[in-house]
Amino acid sequence: MERRSITAGFVEDILFYAEAAGVDPARILDETGVTRGHPVDNEAYGRLWLAIAEAAGDEFFALGARAMRPGSFTLMGHAVLSAKTLGQAVRRILRFLRVVLDDPWGELHLVHGVEAEIVLQDRRGARPAFADRTYWLLVMGLACWLVGRQIPLRRVDFAGPAPENRADYLQFFGAPVRFDAERSLLAFDVRYLALPNIRNVAQLQAFLRGAPANILLRYRHDQELTMRIRGQLRAMPAARWPDLEAMAGELGLSSATLRRRLRAEGQGFATIRDEVLLERAEQFLSETGDAITQIATELGYSEPGAFHRAFRKWTGQTPGAFRAAALTNRRAREPESVPS
Repeated sequence: MERRSITAGFVEDILFYAEAAGVDPARILDETGVTRGHPVDNEAYGRLWLAIAEAAGDEFFALGARAMRPGSFTLMGHAVLSAKTLGQAVRRILRFLRVVLDDPWGELHLVHGVEAEIVLQDRRGARPAFADRTYWLLVMGLACWLVGRQIPLRRVDFAGPAPENRADYLQFFGAPVRFDAERSLLAFDVRYLALPNIRNVAQLQAFLRGAPANILLRYRHDQELTMRIRGQLRAMPAARWPDLEAMAGELGLSSATLRRRLRAEGQGFATIRDEVLLERAEQFLSETGDAITQIATELGYSEPGAFHRAFRKWTGQTPGAFRAAALTNRRAREPESVPS
């Protein structure tokens, strides 16, 4: 299994909530061989997770209204395996977690047919950021595995306050992160919900043997080659974007190595380009008054018709329809003016 570094801050988080659940952190560190105060790889963090879950009798670290008994994640994997699409799987995952945890629970919202939001509801009010992050890991770690690719996020909101001196929360998701928000939510492109489930029983058994270490590998977005490429593309005009060979050269890799490493992350170079291009197109359409012909040129299209066809393929809408929906949504969120 590929290994990734987990910050010391996230190690402290899980030990803090272990102690709050009545588990002795010193005993857990001794059992797992983890050294406190240092980053660990995803396998070591996975050992911590399993040891604490077993000792506390709760895979959600006593952060829900009810305990998520050990074995619940395994049952959830079996419950979603027959789902045909990611959308069907996500709905089953959210329903399963609501039955198990009671609070918090997630709801899948579709925004103007463009964005999928998983919104956390909680009768008790905002929980710690670590609780929300753990919930996202359970949901999106399994979801990414089911479709065999990382699902890039658009934004992540936490209803609770920001953990002190914890820039790792801002880096982990690979998307804009906001604290003290109106509600906790995670958003991504709605198109991913149509992706097919590519897994079978044998693959599920192998996946569960590696969980939860492989959940962290599937879900985390920081320090990934995909994120480096997205960052470079975002930093330059679309008309000047390099092709795969040129990007490989900029990254100090051969073309074959770049393809192989992206494939290991469940991505392809053309897909990444399309995702960033769509992100920029939606930003132009919703935040500027530029003519659609001008936007097409800025995005590197030689003629507007090609942009219209691409945008419709990505979203199922024309650029004009998307702009109108974005304007309606913005007006709906604006507070009404009060006559003086």
